[in-house]
Amino acid sequence: MFSNYLIGLREGLEASLVVCILIAYLVKTDRRDALKPIWTGIGVAVALALGFGCALEFGSQELTFQAQEALGGSLSILAVGLVTWMVFWMRRTARHLRSELHGRLDAALAMGTGALVATAFLAVGREGLETALFVWASVHAASDGTPRPLLGVALGLLTAVLLGWLFYRGALRINLSKFFTYTGAMLVVVAAGVLAYGFHDLQEADFLPGLNDKAFDISGTIPPDSWYGTLLKGILNFQPDPTILQVTVWLLYLVPTLALFFAPARTAREAVGDRA
Repeated sequence: MFSNYLIGLREGLEASLVVCILIAYLVKTDRRDALKPIWTGIGVAVALALGFGCALEFGSQELTFQAQEALGGSLSILAVGLVTWMVFWMRRTARHLRSELHGRLDAALAMGTGALVATAFLAVGREGLETALFVWASVHAASDGTPRPLLGVALGLLTAVLLGWLFYRGALRINLSKFFTYTGAMLVVVAAGVLAYGFHDLQEADFLPGLNDKAFDISGTIPPDSWYGTLLKGILNFQPDPTILQVTVWLLYLVPTLALFFAPARTAREAVGDRA
């Protein structure tokens, strides 16, 4: 449940910040007439994300078991790729997000209503589609037959909306760069578990070999239905009897990704010096 709460919080807060920046800029520049097109674009983006999530969930139920596992595994790998790109992108641009959005909004204001709707739709829609895909993959990986994974996502999104409103009202100030760094690192750990589970799905679909080649089996020590087994699965997508391929994929993704994520950022001046 915690991992899904983190996903909802992290992804939802990005979208909330985008909305807050757009709305606050229009209010500050006395362009309240442009608020309606912005809210229209936001509403369409949210509806698209919800529709995409429903299509993934209900569409997959009509497939055979093998097809469901193949789809789940493929989309899990795609979701991890997208969220990894997003985590690194946000780490690099968090400090400049406000000025970047202001520039886009100024250009849209000059072009008219349609451009305003498109600007809000694209700014929020990308976050919404990424969130829907990663949430679906994570809930699929952490599914334990209870509504707890979805409840975690819902609580995370509600928290993100509340934080966004507090940012807008000026009642809350935090270092966004540090916030996205810490939550990004935790999200990489969650993504590693989703990726490993995705490869396990492909093994169950007979797309990849090695389903019966277990790296270890500690089900007797950490029963999957115990409270601590459930906790580990909810936080880290932990599996007490993973295959060799799952463990290999988990390590090959987690270790280099975290190393790159925490590596000191290179400045443009250093990059020019290297090329010279």
